[in-house]
Amino acid sequence: MRDNYILTAESVTEGHPDKLCDAIADSVLDACLKHDPAARVACEVMATAGKIIVAGEITAAELPDIPAIVCRTVRETGYGSDYEVEVITHDQSGDIAGAVDGSNMGSPRKPSAAGCVGKGGARERTQFSPQAETELSGLCDDAGAGDQGIVYGFACSETAELLPLPVVLAHRLTLLLTNARKTGTIQGLGPDGKAQVSVEYQNGKPCRIAAVVVSCQHDADKDMNELRREITRHVIVPALRDLYPDHKTEVFINPSGRFVLGGFEADTGLTGRKLMADTYGGLAPHGGGALSGKDGSKVDRSGAYMARYIAKNIVAAGLAERCTVSLAYAIGRAEPVAVDIDAHQTGKYPEPVLEQSVRAVFDLTPAGMISALGLDRPIFARFCNYGHFTHRDAPWEQTDRAAVLVDAVGGDRSNG
Repeated sequence: MRDNYILTAESVTEGHPDKLCDAIADSVLDACLKHDPAARVACEVMATAGKIIVAGEITAAELPDIPAIVCRTVRETGYGSDYEVEVITHDQSGDIAGAVDGSNMGSPRKPSAAGCVGKGGARERTQFSPQAETELSGLCDDAGAGDQGIVYGFACSETAELLPLPVVLAHRLTLLLTNARKTGTIQGLGPDGKAQVSVEYQNGKPCRIAAVVVSCQHDADKDMNELRREITRHVIVPALRDLYPDHKTEVFINPSGRFVLGGFEADTGLTGRKLMADTYGGLAPHGGGALSGKDGSKVDRSGAYMARYIAKNIVAAGLAERCTVSLAYAIGRAEPVAVDIDAHQTGKYPEPVLEQSVRAVFDLTPAGMISALGLDRPIFARFCNYGHFTHRDAPWEQTDRAAVLVDAVGGDRSNG
């Protein structure tokens, strides 16, 4: 490892157009799971000036009112209602459903319907496949993965969240920025915004803040000097309390100048385009699969959450100071085709021992991951913003398997 280096991570507010699309997709997923825990959802959202499009594959016992979900989510995020909503969905492919559900025959489901609601009213645009009426329901114990893919989980002892410090600080900045808008602490802020933090390391430890960037949407008549003073006082100072900027730290607040037009009126939004902000800020590997809008049968989501859960419990147990977990899946196969544990030369036990312990403690099948983490419940929208791995009450953020892992390796935290 280099003696001196700088690591950077970014975060965006919930009003960023990409994260707004993620929130809509996860809200649609939650609405489907509320009435049907075995719903199959792969929801994609695109938002641009004057229009929001929701598309994807949805097979559920009851299709929710998607246009109403879109309108509610956009309103709660802080935007107006001058846009058209178009919804185009169809049921999950019968081939994929057969691979996922295995031999578990369930009751036929109602096929999912799709509607298009615009300023001029509503019209239906519904597509059904021949397999819709015979869709298999539920996940059996040997249910296969919904797709092939590689997912990664990461944890380190650097912060209380067991995440790299730049990731924690960047999310803290955008969350405080949103809170300042919602509480009125800073007047004239808009929903859109982003932040970036660069941390200098010496001998593997964070030692100073090298640079901070905060960009925030604001009213046209907002005084920029006043805005910068308020952002410094109410956002930057409390966010960076763990490692405060020094006299050499570069601080940029709205470096491009005015930022009046924001959200999807200024920039097209799309689900799955903030993968690094959602996970580890680019400071750990990523398999490339998006998280939001997908039910637990998709290992892009369930596997990524389980990999983080495993890595966090390994670090919390004192078995390693840094840990990367990778899981690889094949469509239709329940067990992962590969499990790899990398302790980055900080492990208390050889990595093959850690891998064997992980396989013994955690059920890595889609059904096992869904059961262990409660991924058949409507919990996703609440964890969508400010990083999926920063929410203390998220099921995959718990460290309740740390002691079991210690037992599984045949020792305790003091063994070296």
